[in-house]
Amino acid sequence: MAKVLILASNMGLWAEELSAPWDVLTAAGHDLTLGTFKGKTPLPLAFSMNTESVDRKLGTKIVPQHAFERTKALLESGAWDNPVTIGTVQSPAGPLTGIPDMSAWDAIVIVGGQGAAVDLSGNHKVHALLVEAWQNNKVIGALCYGVGALAWARQPDDYKKSIVHGKTIVAHPKEWDYDMNIFYKLYNETPENPSPDFTTPGFMYPLRAVMEGAVGPEGTVISPPETTRDHPCTHYDPPFVTGLSVESSQAFGEKVAEALASGQSSAN
Repeated sequence: MAKVLILASNMGLWAEELSAPWDVLTAAGHDLTLGTFKGKTPLPLAFSMNTESVDRKLGTKIVPQHAFERTKALLESGAWDNPVTIGTVQSPAGPLTGIPDMSAWDAIVIVGGQGAAVDLSGNHKVHALLVEAWQNNKVIGALCYGVGALAWARQPDDYKKSIVHGKTIVAHPKEWDYDMNIFYKLYNETPENPSPDFTTPGFMYPLRAVMEGAVGPEGTVISPPETTRDHPCTHYDPPFVTGLSVESSQAFGEKVAEALASGQSSAN
């Protein structure tokens, strides 16, 4: 059994991108801890909980009935209630130090959704956790726009280089990036856990281009727009497991489980 820290967005989670890996890793017997920016339940984007939703780039329905039902059941069960606040995942030296602490976990996994680009990818505390995991050779997983956090997690001895420099990483295809306004309406929002009050002109950044810069000329970015549920896209280049988008959520969870089973992690 491994202990896995899963980070999800409070600004707009894509439902299946958490529920599928969550179920795979739970079934594999791992101990999961959920973390969010606000320390509140990560609510899915309403769009990702509507079985009639059509992807505006692909023109196809993208929310299977089973994904909706499973996420709804997980939310109602309270499984995602009371997550840890990312900013409190710190060293036992004390809460005022701000030092990240991954010693309690064997792996860190960041899932996607448009909100991941808002409160996870550019979050310096997330970067610090990723760097510590990388320094200790722990499994690091990222799915869809959660992959962006890897680009800005920098090597301590060479800030010009990301921790994924020279690696093979999967990234959301440029052809799939929304270039129309995105609204962050959340499913089952409450006054205590409301939808973000903003709109963005498409995705926050072009992930494929960002990752190409992060891996550098020695690395490779895999980004096939022909990816489907029948032919998902994930890759494991130790210690990194990356997945393309929602259609690869199940396969991503399985790949993380495989990486953990391989003995890649080295928790203290």
